[in-house]
Amino acid sequence: MKSITIKGSQRESVGKKSTKALRNAGKVPCVLYGGDKPVHFSAEELAFKKLVYTPNVYTAKIDVEGTTYNAVLQDIQFHPVSDKILHVDFYQLFEDKAITMEIPVKLVGKSKGVAIGGALRHNLRKLKVKALPAKLPDFINADITELEIGNKLYVTALQNDEYTILHPDNTVVAQVRMSRNAAKAAADAEK
Repeated sequence: MKSITIKGSQRESVGKKSTKALRNAGKVPCVLYGGDKPVHFSAEELAFKKLVYTPNVYTAKIDVEGTTYNAVLQDIQFHPVSDKILHVDFYQLFEDKAITMEIPVKLVGKSKGVAIGGALRHNLRKLKVKALPAKLPDFINADITELEIGNKLYVTALQNDEYTILHPDNTVVAQVRMSRNAAKAAADAEK
């Protein structure tokens, strides 16, 4: 999985006044959980641009004054009016500990049902996946080549040995439905 580096500096005080002063200086207060004790740090707001404003999923390498942590974005808070980032929570990754993340689904191939006039519906754009950090994929490929009109692609078709998909087996990822044009053409052909 791809990683983004975020450079931060240790926060001395974690109160309301110091947090407000950080935000006024263009920095975002952050906390890293999952280790022995939480690590409080701050980073420039622009450092989060590639991590937050993207459909892709990344892990983060957090560099706090020389100490590097591997982490994943756990929670983010935005200002209700200006949409500025107010606070970011990270969860520390360990190589031997499985983690749950939402991974994007990428549709691959050209459906037979779409070729004859069906409409493709991409029901789930992200799937909740549990795996070791080294085995987390950047995205999950969903092959839709064999889908005819009325067929559905279920989560069970995307299972892999390296990760576990945490959705029920009857969850639909994509389906090809009868489009209005195809329904009209079928009705005209019956006349």
